[in-house]
Amino acid sequence: MSNDIALMSASELVAQYRDGSLSPIEATRATLARVEAHNNKLNAFNLVDAEGALNQARESEERWKIGAPRGRVDGVPTAIKDLILTKGWPTLRGSHAVRPDQPWEEDAPCVARLREHGAILIGKTTTPEFGWKGVTDSPLTGITRNPWNPERTPGGSSGGSAVAVACGMSALSIGTDGGGSIRIPAAFTGIFGFKPSFGRVPAFPASPFGTLAHVGPMTRTVTDAAIMMSVIAEPDVRDWYALPPADGGKAADYPQTLDRGVKDKRIAFSSTLGGHKVDPEIAALVAAAVKRFTDLGAHVEEADPELPDCSETFRYHWFAGAANLFTGFTKDQIEGMDPGLREVAAQGAKFSLLDYLAAVKQREAVGLAMNRFHETYDLLLTPALPIPAFEAGLEQPRNYGGDRWVDWTPFSYPFNLTRQPAASVPCGLTSQGLPAGLQIVGPLYQDSRVLQAARAFETAQPFSMPPL
Repeated sequence: MSNDIALMSASELVAQYRDGSLSPIEATRATLARVEAHNNKLNAFNLVDAEGALNQARESEERWKIGAPRGRVDGVPTAIKDLILTKGWPTLRGSHAVRPDQPWEEDAPCVARLREHGAILIGKTTTPEFGWKGVTDSPLTGITRNPWNPERTPGGSSGGSAVAVACGMSALSIGTDGGGSIRIPAAFTGIFGFKPSFGRVPAFPASPFGTLAHVGPMTRTVTDAAIMMSVIAEPDVRDWYALPPADGGKAADYPQTLDRGVKDKRIAFSSTLGGHKVDPEIAALVAAAVKRFTDLGAHVEEADPELPDCSETFRYHWFAGAANLFTGFTKDQIEGMDPGLREVAAQGAKFSLLDYLAAVKQREAVGLAMNRFHETYDLLLTPALPIPAFEAGLEQPRNYGGDRWVDWTPFSYPFNLTRQPAASVPCGLTSQGLPAGLQIVGPLYQDSRVLQAARAFETAQPFSMPPL
């Protein structure tokens, strides 16, 4: 347990609200003090509503005084990625092309559920324009930086949310993940990030990137992510892709089963996922983390899913989504957008319908391959990323090779194609003090299994936050 209020977990905060040893007002003030101390340097938030947050905290304190909390996260400071609709605040999506002076009268499903459960909304976190790439910078908000080394990127596209959580600028944060956008920044900043099965967390409006895009929690502990999942996975009629509620019309109680562990689970470890090059230090940290699962009683063996090539399949889906996004904007608006986004959209616009449909069939083949793989294995472990965080402001590392962010994220986007649950857990630091991430992938719809494995690992190897 942390003695710093701003670094307390949501479960710790709620326990202290319940016994009266801490007030939501104190927690919110501590969080806002962290924002004041670090946001100018790191650029995690593009909107902070300190007055609104304190008003929410006062209301929460009154509920706790009479023993009537509103829900699971009543009084817990929470940040929302600026791709997610939030009533009363502009959702600019990292773009000058979105007009701030319009009515903002609707919460996305996850935000509505968090409000209903009493979360204190601190502000909106930075994202690259429309969440299009695996780092966080945009023409609107500039460059977001990594708290472990501000010269490095925190990754993206949920980079602002990751930095906010890592630094105690929020206990909980909402991220989105269309190709790794929760897991990439979680790995680069040393926090826990969970991409649920597609449809498990309702979304509205639908992403321009279609069924690649997931909504999920970013937290400092696995328990907090499980609590968030029990909130944000509650049903919402606005998402017609959403999965049926897991438990009698409600979300599953993920914390209830969290400590089941991994004893006797059949776990595969793929160190390269088909031959991708991995930085030696990252490889060593991940391999050491995998040994923890043997110590925890799991049966671990090296095995590769032997997936069909996923890079081109993903590009057809992602770049076509970018091209489709542009149909809602004028030529002048598009000319002011991130040059890289314009390039991938232009490439996507050239795809033929038959080529796109061929990519859909290839995606189906990837999904089938993973379904068959999980007939043998309960879980798959891989590196979350093959490299540590690189220079902030770049789409990809210098002299890395390739032409887009997809080239350095080969472990993340395959599991957007397959819609599977996947998490990044911090598994140590490189010699330069930069975090490494271990990815845990579960069979489709087995979200609890991934959370249970992550919790078991966290118990064996507790996470640490940056030394600010």
